[in-house]
Amino acid sequence: MEDAVELFEQLEFKENPLYEKIISGIIEDQYYIAEDFFNAEEVALLRDTLLKKYEEDAFKKAAIGNHFNEVIQKSVRGDFILWINEADAGEAEKIFFNKINSLVTYLNKTCFLGILHKEFHYAVYPEGTFYKRHLDTFQNDDRRKLSLVCYLNDEDWQPENGGELVIYKEENGVEVPKTIYPFPGRVVIFESQLLEHEVKLVKTTRLSITDWLKTR
Repeated sequence: MEDAVELFEQLEFKENPLYEKIISGIIEDQYYIAEDFFNAEEVALLRDTLLKKYEEDAFKKAAIGNHFNEVIQKSVRGDFILWINEADAGEAEKIFFNKINSLVTYLNKTCFLGILHKEFHYAVYPEGTFYKRHLDTFQNDDRRKLSLVCYLNDEDWQPENGGELVIYKEENGVEVPKTIYPFPGRVVIFESQLLEHEVKLVKTTRLSITDWLKTR
């Protein structure tokens, strides 16, 4: 009977090559860049949804800290955000959540991460804004385990548009900055509690969705 259950579980589980690459990248380098995690059509749908809500003035100025000690500090970050509620997701957002939830289920099943909660928000960085170097955890809350950034910029986005993500990691005792350009469809996944990072000066409006995968 136990052999039959084990066989059933093996048949039910299908290895996902992309997810395996993500896992290997996080284990080896503490971050991974997933190219074209979302295809061009999906990015366009999400971008249109973001821009419509932004034009409706639904976004608010981003703050630093969590809801216990939230402070708006323009000298630290300049983006505008809109939190996304999965229960109220529209057509494009359902596509997004389905893919992210599939990844989370895989991570929990293969790596036993215990991800139970998720946070999501749209982010708009207008020209001239940035986000100084920081860590994605709080002194009074360390539940964030993985950070994800999904880029929704135009398909003709160029490196000279600025807004690149820089991750700081240690290699052989030396801090090495890793520069990642926000090309559309690209998803960057990294360890929230280990890697400090920043968003460089934006020269053309930068669009994204930021996610945090959290334990209990």
